[in-house]
Amino acid sequence: MTTIHRLGVTPEDQGVADAVARFASEVLAPRAREIDEAGLSVTCHVPQLAALGVMGMNLPEHLGGAGVTPTAMLLSLVEISRACAATSSMIGAHYLGTDALLIGGSAGQHQRFLPRAASGEWLAGFALTEPRGGSHPADMRTRAVREGNHYRIDGVKHFISNAREAQFLVVFAKTDPEAGARGVSAFVVETGTPGITISSPEKLMGIQGAHAFEVAFDGVRVPAENLLGAEGSGFKIAMKVLDNSRLDVAATALGIAEAAIADATRWMKERLVGGEPLAGKQGLQWMLADMKLRLEASWGLTLQALALRQAGQPFTLQSAMAKLHASEMVGFVADAALQIHGGYGYTREMPLERYVRDARILRIYEGSSEVQRNIIARTLLG
Repeated sequence: MTTIHRLGVTPEDQGVADAVARFASEVLAPRAREIDEAGLSVTCHVPQLAALGVMGMNLPEHLGGAGVTPTAMLLSLVEISRACAATSSMIGAHYLGTDALLIGGSAGQHQRFLPRAASGEWLAGFALTEPRGGSHPADMRTRAVREGNHYRIDGVKHFISNAREAQFLVVFAKTDPEAGARGVSAFVVETGTPGITISSPEKLMGIQGAHAFEVAFDGVRVPAENLLGAEGSGFKIAMKVLDNSRLDVAATALGIAEAAIADATRWMKERLVGGEPLAGKQGLQWMLADMKLRLEASWGLTLQALALRQAGQPFTLQSAMAKLHASEMVGFVADAALQIHGGYGYTREMPLERYVRDARILRIYEGSSEVQRNIIARTLLG
């Protein structure tokens, strides 16, 4: 495929992404099928990812981070997702936890947790979603009650990525159950704390290597110094984190779609039907054109949101649009790529069916497509 030089991408950004792309091609891609079929955890890649700087790409250098731009980070996630979307999902969950600390934490909390997270010594998670209420603050039932120099946390979180492998989670709980979103607070909770029970991995449709768990908190005592910001600031922290993470989801969608289009293009050139390549069939040419068109539209929305983020401007609306479009785009592209491959695409000998399964979650987590439409509409309506 023709290389596209994208607006806003510097040679330095591209150099970072190229290094990650080489690693993804040489290390991640060869193991993606095995990890998917065996349900292995992609956390096996953390030491090498950390050595590349990936585990700290969202963090500044003075906290052990890679010190790269958000653009370099997003391009790197695209390259990782081309090879293994489960690995990108695991990294994204780690960024959720460390972003929450970076946004809401004190200098002391930063120094205590973030350098070890950037080095890959510690893995992070983000515990917001609950079994009955998703991430809606009004339905949050996890409670945190102040008891002297500690908080006692009780409740259950669901679909928490990295939980069993993580050394710490950022946990959201209500400190004032009558105050709605203003009653939600955020805490850094080390997973070895007594009273925490972590389930077996959920049996997922896709991203099999990115394990998710139910986490129960039964009288878990957390030092008061582990509160992020002031009581009641948890929901604001979560929303700022999700603005960032929706671009990570868009990057995952872009990477899967790039891989699917590359596979479909190659197949159309090589596959012969009646002695002629599929590439000569106008119907399939148009299908491929529609796939590429939707992909490039998602790139445009994502880069627009990324430019605002990098400039320090508000980007909630643009992040929601990028996540919505990219997550729905990749469903179409992955399915069309499988269709182009015919029966071969439906077999596990090829990665097409994995692309379809991996892509499906992107319309659900970090706010479903319906939630993104609500955000867009509310912004327009004031």
